[in-house]
Amino acid sequence: MALLSKRTARALLPLLCAFLLLIAVAAVTASLVSERERDVRAITRAVRVRSDLLEAFSVLQDAETGQRGFLLKQAPAYLAPYVEATRTLGPQLDDLDAGFAGNPRARELLRQFRAVADAKMAELKRTVDLTQAGDRAGALAVVGSDDGLHLMEQARLLASQLESINDGETNARERQAHATGQQTEIAVALAIVAAMMAAGLALNEARRREMRLVATNDEREAAMAELAAAAERREKLEGELHQAQKMEIVGQLTGGLAHDFNNMLAIIIGSLNMMGRRIAPDDAKLRSYVAMATEGAERAANLTNRLLSFARRQPLAPTVLHLNKVLPGLSELLRRTLGEAVQVETVLAGGLWYVEADANQLENAIINLAVNARDAMPDGGKLTLETGNAHLDDSYAAAHAEVKAGQYVVVALTDTGLGMTPAVMAKAFEPFFTTKGVGKGTGLGLSQVYGFVKQSGGHVALYSELGRGTTVRIYLPRRFHADVDPREALGRRDDGSREPAQELPRGEPRKIILVVEDEEGVRRLTVDALRELDYTVIHAANGQEALHICEGEGDISLLLTDVVMPVLTGKQLVDKVRLLRPELKTLYMTGYTRNSIVHNGIIDPGVQLISKPFTIAELAAKVRDCIDA
Repeated sequence: MALLSKRTARALLPLLCAFLLLIAVAAVTASLVSERERDVRAITRAVRVRSDLLEAFSVLQDAETGQRGFLLKQAPAYLAPYVEATRTLGPQLDDLDAGFAGNPRARELLRQFRAVADAKMAELKRTVDLTQAGDRAGALAVVGSDDGLHLMEQARLLASQLESINDGETNARERQAHATGQQTEIAVALAIVAAMMAAGLALNEARRREMRLVATNDEREAAMAELAAAAERREKLEGELHQAQKMEIVGQLTGGLAHDFNNMLAIIIGSLNMMGRRIAPDDAKLRSYVAMATEGAERAANLTNRLLSFARRQPLAPTVLHLNKVLPGLSELLRRTLGEAVQVETVLAGGLWYVEADANQLENAIINLAVNARDAMPDGGKLTLETGNAHLDDSYAAAHAEVKAGQYVVVALTDTGLGMTPAVMAKAFEPFFTTKGVGKGTGLGLSQVYGFVKQSGGHVALYSELGRGTTVRIYLPRRFHADVDPREALGRRDDGSREPAQELPRGEPRKIILVVEDEEGVRRLTVDALRELDYTVIHAANGQEALHICEGEGDISLLLTDVVMPVLTGKQLVDKVRLLRPELKTLYMTGYTRNSIVHNGIIDPGVQLISKPFTIAELAAKVRDCIDA
């Protein structure tokens, strides 16, 4: 027995050595993975520092631009970038100083940049103070001395040097991360070799252990396959996360742009409406010009609405819908819209569940998809609309990071068109991406669908093959306990027909409306429009002024307030006013919704809202409805 034990020990010694080697390689691999993660974090930090540096220099430039505008126009509005720079530039430079910790050269350059920035801000303040004091010549003399120009050149040079240092660190970290990745691959290969050595030695140790070792090897191969599959899933999830982050950043940018454009379009459309009401009936030429300008402004407003839809900032008014009741009427509209060359077929599933969604936005999404399908079938073809119930399980949700597992109602649109390549499919939902020719598409149709569905808590799936066609599936969450009359769960459909023009609902001079809007042009136009409708109108430029008016003014019939305002938002103003006048009726107006009266994309119950830009007719109808309610 002792001899057998020694022989067994000698046979197991190589196996033990191989096992120790495997442990050592695994430890080295773990260390390399940890080091790579540190490199990735350092690269991310360097990218953030570079962005902060560019932003700080941009703030300084904007401050100088605002000062130049103020010197030329002497309008306080031009000082906004300068005031913003006095507030934010210092904290931004503090953040940069923290970001350059451990790099004495960069911190010294940043100290010099801070000194130059302080000198530049002091020069800007001197010219602003002189201008505000009435000494515009003195302010221009300061500008003409070119001291400010030299300071900006120094700031630009220092910012460039800091950027070069930061880029050098980033490149070094990327090279180190790449090298670490290669070392990790080598370590994994060594681990596999060690594992194979252990398996081979174990198989040769004894005949009686052969079957068990074979089973162990099978388990090991299965584990390696699972590891490879997990790595593939992780890579896919990282790609989806990167895409979602990119779409979110673009959405925030487009939402902010849409807010500004809606204010401008509100002024343009309202002014054209007022002009149209004052043009002589027999001046057909001038009326045609106004009509063309109005049409162009409305198209711009529609484009802005698509931007808000993609940015998920549009206010939704969801209702309980039964899609089998909605699609038949919509398919009739599509047959007329798409033309005779496209055959439209509707397949409705039995026992379909209810959903809760904004009917108009859902139908707009389906129409957008149908128009895209028609464009993909230049020689005609078939478009199939199909409904069904679906359950997205945990495995599907794990493979699609933005999806929640659960029950959904699916609407599928399938065409027999040209199909898409994988590269086109990857960018299909990105805003302004289009494969159509110049002037034939904005590239916002699919991105609008994407934004609406995501804002509604749903999911969009795209399937396509070149030469075979495309299927787009819209998944909307199931509405449980839909205790509504199915006849009421139809939603509302606009078939494109317009009712004949009617006389605008007019007011009465005894009805007093308080208009609160921080954008002067929008405020002035809204006041003129309401006075045109025979209302008595008082107005305020901000929430504080409106509060003072409410404390002293008599019988106010309606408070019409913007949502996004400085100091006091529209919601905060209404909350304070209702402490004074609980019975006062309120109407919000906005071109961009945040979480004040709209939460998770849904308008709060009881809230009356009119979206900018609006026509005089829309304003007249909404105000009358609110007052008469």
